[in-house]
Amino acid sequence: MNSEGWGVLDLQKEQGLRVPAKAAFSDWRLFPDPRKGEYLWAPFGPGCYDLRERDTGKLVLFGSGGNLCERMASLLPAPFGTGTRNNAAKREYVLENIGRIEYRTLACADRKAAKKAEAALSAGDYLFKT
Repeated sequence: MNSEGWGVLDLQKEQGLRVPAKAAFSDWRLFPDPRKGEYLWAPFGPGCYDLRERDTGKLVLFGSGGNLCERMASLLPAPFGTGTRNNAAKREYVLENIGRIEYRTLACADRKAAKKAEAALSAGDYLFKT
């Protein structure tokens, strides 16, 4: 742990990303297909999400929110997603590749912690920078 209270967590070991030492991401899960009635498993409170391609490991996108479950529901285009985010290219990409996209989540104590963890993720080589 360093003086900022950060410890290294294996986000992408080769990229040296850091999150709070007591934090732990969920396991990777296949992104749910709403057309099949599948479920999204994410915190209702503050947190971060991380998406990658299952077959290549390529990082796709990341983000944070005060209600992570709601925020992640906006990653799909209408009529499957919610919200009015101006990110059609991201939404379409996730839907078009939904059988190949995995996600993981990190529950945080508050929005400030979620933003700090999101900043650590931003150092990754993502297809879409949030």
